[in-house]
Amino acid sequence: MYKIPISVLVVIHTPDMQVLLLERADHPGYWQSVTGSQNPGETLVQTAVREVAEETGLDAARYRLTGCNIQNEYEIYEEWRWRYAPEVTRNTEHVFALLLPGPVPVTVAAREHLNFMWLPWREAAEKTFSPSNAEAIRKLAADRCGGRG
Repeated sequence: MYKIPISVLVVIHTPDMQVLLLERADHPGYWQSVTGSQNPGETLVQTAVREVAEETGLDAARYRLTGCNIQNEYEIYEEWRWRYAPEVTRNTEHVFALLLPGPVPVTVAAREHLNFMWLPWREAAEKTFSPSNAEAIRKLAADRCGGRG
């Protein structure tokens, strides 16, 4: 079964803008926020909650999850296109912010991630490999996402 080319990006952060990044298991050195494709029948919020739980062990329902009204369309990296139907080359990503009261340890999904770290937002934006992830972090820090506070 192919992935749906609709995904979420969830920037997990604290009130003072510490941002959680995860290191990809399939590409060591690639750091990112929580991401994942929508499953059939899911709303985008359900996808965000599921992906946060799967990738970090956190229950997003215990915190403030905010849709940022940001959509990014991008070309799917060649190395990951096999996950999609042959004619699919682009993905639409929907950005969310998840506010936690402070940095907490997380349980990374071993099949997806090697490690995690909390970084100040500027460092997190520089460290992530994804331009849309870096932009989402910068927008959140500028309070243009609605997820702060």
